[in-house]
Amino acid sequence: MLSNIIDRIKLPFRKEKELYLALYNILGVLPHTITFYKVALMHKSLGHRATAEELKVLEAETILGKKKKNGDAENPAYTGRKGRKGRGRKGAPEQQSKLGKQLNNERLEFLGDAVLDAVVGDLVFRRYPGKPEGFLTTTRSKLVQRDTLGKLAKEMGLSRLIMASARNASHNSYMGGNAFEAIVGALYLDHGYDACMKFWNEKVMDKYINIDKMAYKEVNFKSKILEWSQKNRITLEFRMEEQTIDSNGSPKFVYTAVLEGVDGCTGSGFSKKEAQQNAAQETLRKLRADSAFEDSVFAAKTARTQMEEMPTVAAPNIDAEDEVVVISHEEEKVQTEQSRKVEEAERSIDELTLDDVNDEEKAREDIIAAAEAEAYSS
Repeated sequence: MLSNIIDRIKLPFRKEKELYLALYNILGVLPHTITFYKVALMHKSLGHRATAEELKVLEAETILGKKKKNGDAENPAYTGRKGRKGRGRKGAPEQQSKLGKQLNNERLEFLGDAVLDAVVGDLVFRRYPGKPEGFLTTTRSKLVQRDTLGKLAKEMGLSRLIMASARNASHNSYMGGNAFEAIVGALYLDHGYDACMKFWNEKVMDKYINIDKMAYKEVNFKSKILEWSQKNRITLEFRMEEQTIDSNGSPKFVYTAVLEGVDGCTGSGFSKKEAQQNAAQETLRKLRADSAFEDSVFAAKTARTQMEEMPTVAAPNIDAEDEVVVISHEEEKVQTEQSRKVEEAERSIDELTLDDVNDEEKAREDIIAAAEAEAYSS
């Protein structure tokens, strides 16, 4: 309480009092360390490089390095003796080597995401005491998903404070949600967990979110249409129509939801997931509103299943295969004798040698010579 009063007294003398006031209107508390929040609002596209002043604050508070301890060798900027900064192998100060390092809100975004999970999980757990774990997990994920946080950032005026290149700020649908998480991470470092809980309950839930309505609202349209298609045994696919680059050099995707080969609705977005979600959402609406479209999908399904069930090869005649042939005793003897002769002939062929062939050739020559002699003698 006393610290808040002191912060308000100091506010008119702050160099960046506009930023202080904007953050106070959003968070409900005045910042102690404004650098946290400035970093939370820096998108990586800005390409901002760390200054000496920023490096000193952020390393001391664990955003860039280990937490500072007075006279402690764990301080990254203090590795020497007698208060002198340590030097690397080439003699350059270790702190100096980190100057110019790109600074953005990604680390604070990671921290804020974890804090939000804890804060919102606590809220959902207490609000729905009789609900199972699956319901609680789904409700929490709806509250902290990027789309929800992005809308909150826009409604609360946080999006206007984001520092990014004009090229990325014009299209990045997740930039606001990411900045929201980063601001929560900065608030956690600056004021602690209780301040984050108070911010979410008083500044977010009481003004912008109907938690009961959101808890029972389906927002994953792709999952919803997939569930519907599986229950009705209908094939579903998302066909990419095009992938283009907009005027800012950013990718844009267009997908169409296809049910049983019948084209549904088309959706576009700056990511594949966003485009497919939009296509699924519009296709679900069309299924509800357009009975002719729904009938065409089920007609295509019927045609497919009939084609799959239609026989293409005649089934074998198993009765003919199982027929028993009855023969007489005499026929059996004849067949046995024929089989014996075949076996003997095969055996005699196997026993032939080269000598047998030569002897046969010699016998033929003798016969021919004798016949010629008899012919000439007469």
